[in-house]
Amino acid sequence: MAELSAADRERIQRNRKLGMTIAATVLLLDQASKWIVTYVLQLQQQVVITLAPIFDLRWVENRGVSMGFLTAGSPLERWLLVAMTGAISIFVVTWMWRERRRDDAIALAFVLGGALGNIIDRIRLGYVVDFADLHFGDIHPFLVFNVGDAAITIGVLLLLVRALLTRDRTPAPEDK
Repeated sequence: MAELSAADRERIQRNRKLGMTIAATVLLLDQASKWIVTYVLQLQQQVVITLAPIFDLRWVENRGVSMGFLTAGSPLERWLLVAMTGAISIFVVTWMWRERRRDDAIALAFVLGGALGNIIDRIRLGYVVDFADLHFGDIHPFLVFNVGDAAITIGVLLLLVRALLTRDRTPAPEDK
């Protein structure tokens, strides 16, 4: 593998700082929003709080992952889910740590911050606090989600859009 240029090292270092700042901000926003709905609004004691015609706050204790898959019904399954999401987070932070592209580092930071927020919930509570219910009348196209879930979705979509719509025209060092 070729040695990185000084410019590449500097770019990666800037991306690391930016990525960690964004991930920490997402994590803070995720945990703060969950604290507000839990302790300030005491949402778990209410059925629903309507904030707008298309947006409600609704308490959900999510014991699975995306769209209810891999529901953790036992302590062992819970900790396996923590281990699995932890391993994915380690992969994401490693990728972000090496990323040269600023836009990809930002996208990965969104994924990392959201994943860490959900891991914290699962470790502390045994479930992830979900509360955001976006709907159109009686049509609920999305499951109830949280700030971390939204950040993960945004990050993954940014990575996909960049991968599908742009092409790196610079050959890899091995291809030269």
